[in-house]
Amino acid sequence: MQNEWLYIGLFLIVGVALPAAALVLAWLISPKKSNPIKDSTYECGMETVGESWVQFKAQYYIFGLVFLIFDVEMVFLFPWAVALGKLPLFAVVEGIIFILILVAGLAYIWRKDALEWV
Repeated sequence: MQNEWLYIGLFLIVGVALPAAALVLAWLISPKKSNPIKDSTYECGMETVGESWVQFKAQYYIFGLVFLIFDVEMVFLFPWAVALGKLPLFAVVEGIIFILILVAGLAYIWRKDALEWV
């Protein structure tokens, strides 16, 4: 029993140590000196014209997040749909409830006009 927990602990240690080591190494070897050329806005190799700070509408981000949420939920539904003929009634009812929750969420964001691309 102890061996199984050893693998989990080792996995957690390596999972925390590798990203932390990468961040520390990047911080150590990154250039620290700043100058006006480095601080200027770089836009596809072209000089910027006018104000370089442009505020985007939050609607675009909300649209992207809604797409991402429903896309991830479809990944969860795909295995359920593939095994639908072999599932017990309880699993089918749970899947239908999950789909109804998704439809309710879609109706909510539709009413809030989050799907309008203006």
